[in-house]
Amino acid sequence: MFFAMGSGKLISAFSWLVLGVSVVMIGGGEAQPQVPCLFIFGDSLVDNGNNNNINSLAKANYLPYGIDFPGGPSGRFSNGKTTVDAVAELLGFNENDIPPYARARGQQILKGVNYASAAAGIRDETGQQLGGRTSFSGQVNNYKTTVSQLVQLLGDENSTANYLSKCIFSVGIGSNDYLNNYFMPLYYSSSRQYTPQQFADLLIQQYTQQLRTLYNYGARKFALIGVGQIGCSPNALAQNSADGKTCVKRINDANQMFNNNLRQLVDSSNGNTPDAKFIYVNAYGIFQDLIDNPSAFGFKVTNAGCCGVGRNNGQITCLPLQNPCPNRNEYVFWDAFHPGEAANIIVGRRSYSAQNPSDAYPYDISRLAQI
Repeated sequence: MFFAMGSGKLISAFSWLVLGVSVVMIGGGEAQPQVPCLFIFGDSLVDNGNNNNINSLAKANYLPYGIDFPGGPSGRFSNGKTTVDAVAELLGFNENDIPPYARARGQQILKGVNYASAAAGIRDETGQQLGGRTSFSGQVNNYKTTVSQLVQLLGDENSTANYLSKCIFSVGIGSNDYLNNYFMPLYYSSSRQYTPQQFADLLIQQYTQQLRTLYNYGARKFALIGVGQIGCSPNALAQNSADGKTCVKRINDANQMFNNNLRQLVDSSNGNTPDAKFIYVNAYGIFQDLIDNPSAFGFKVTNAGCCGVGRNNGQITCLPLQNPCPNRNEYVFWDAFHPGEAANIIVGRRSYSAQNPSDAYPYDISRLAQI
């Protein structure tokens, strides 16, 4: 397809990689845009409404979701903003500039599109027990449709290629391949077929295929977001932690294998694809800072959801019209799986502008935007 010019370098960079990738963040621009557009790929951590009108249990278009978001419930799995909302604002975008693919129309797509889908994974079968969702491969196919629309808007393929080369592509996916696949043995056989390292390697093989397609369709600035500490979520603590407080090591260890592979992917891609830039956002490390030093960030509760049902408020996510906790900014987690707005904003800000050297590698999103 078009945009494949130079793709031989990318293919050589990707063909031998057997590593691991994950959740990503991206940026764009507002009044004085730092980049012309932001394209977002991911799962419920960054979904902003793509699952609202499909047959799925994985949706959040009802109160108390969105209780602190302008306009109320939007499909975001948070009381308010997500991490990419925070990043987009720092890049200069308004809150409604990056529409969900499900309702992106016309000139809107010039600022970017959010393709993320709750319950989605790198593997197509991931999350199938929850019903409809758009896997990573499906999201990439939707992006290809957007590119065809951009060619019509911008006039020709060369103009579109030049435009897209300046945009940020935030890729943050992989959490559900663990939550709703590998660590769900009653529904999936993956944990019996693969060791954690083999599974991480398998995920990266499939992930790199999708990155190659994004590259061939114009993407040049990639922010690859690592998987967070799934073993510290209220759901993991409710099901696997004796004291309800100690993070589940076997889950976090598997997540780190994936993240280590992701960082290697960034190194290899930057070394072998000179016309593209890749960065790794260490969501795992940033989140660990919140868990280890909650008071430094204004948090008081790290092991339970503000909203939910059962032990740690982590066995079932927020029920429709359920009353959440009133002190939402004191909870790291909003529900059984997802951080609240307060935590999301911190993670987004540190993704955009690294507070610690380990927050982003080899540099942060703000620098990616400038290159």
